[in-house]
Amino acid sequence: MPVTEPAPRPPIRFRGRSFMAMVLAPTLPVAEWLADLDALARRSPAFFSGRPVILDVSGLGLDRAALAGLVADLGTRDIAILGIEGAGAGILGEGLPPPLSGGRPAADIAAPDPTAPDPAASAPPPAEALAVPTRSLILDTPVRSGQAILHLEGDITVMGSVASGAEVIAGGSIHVYGTLRGRAIAGAAGNPLARIYCRRFEPELIAIDGLYRTADDLGPTLRGQAIEARLVEDAIKVTKLD
Repeated sequence: MPVTEPAPRPPIRFRGRSFMAMVLAPTLPVAEWLADLDALARRSPAFFSGRPVILDVSGLGLDRAALAGLVADLGTRDIAILGIEGAGAGILGEGLPPPLSGGRPAADIAAPDPTAPDPAASAPPPAEALAVPTRSLILDTPVRSGQAILHLEGDITVMGSVASGAEVIAGGSIHVYGTLRGRAIAGAAGNPLARIYCRRFEPELIAIDGLYRTADDLGPTLRGQAIEARLVEDAIKVTKLD
């Protein structure tokens, strides 16, 4: 009888695929940073829902026990840690997420849910509580598509541009010295006095203290202009800068 040769199997194929993850970079003291994170979660409860997160602990000097405690604290907040960047040699291992490095932007990041009420906001805060936070973050490089910059302790200043698909979230005001094409979310920690400034206005979305306007809402009138956005009587007002 003739011998039937088995059909050749197709070769093993490898395909690359990118998945979006947000990078969280805690600051010291970690307890205060977690409190700021809780403030954001109260205003936007669905912000971290189902979203993988990279934890960047560069410069914190955490030992294994402290890092495990931080990961556990984030877990109780339903924040899934996909991997860890910046951990010291020998710290990671069983029971902790794997080390990651060399990440690159991959896709869009959904904005927080700005319509969610703040359950803690049962009464207007006293005037002194509305002061703009004093600590600022200055970025000397552009914010690329797919990046999300989160800084709840104060203002964010971007010396370059914010690309389409990028997101900048500040507890205070946002200053963009280039073009704003992505999303700018100011006053995310509950600051109605926060403002947004940019030299060239082409955003996908802007938000202040939980109120937001999309590109469709904003219309073409101020597109490409230098602007200031602020809250006026519970509405975002955008005006051209002279």
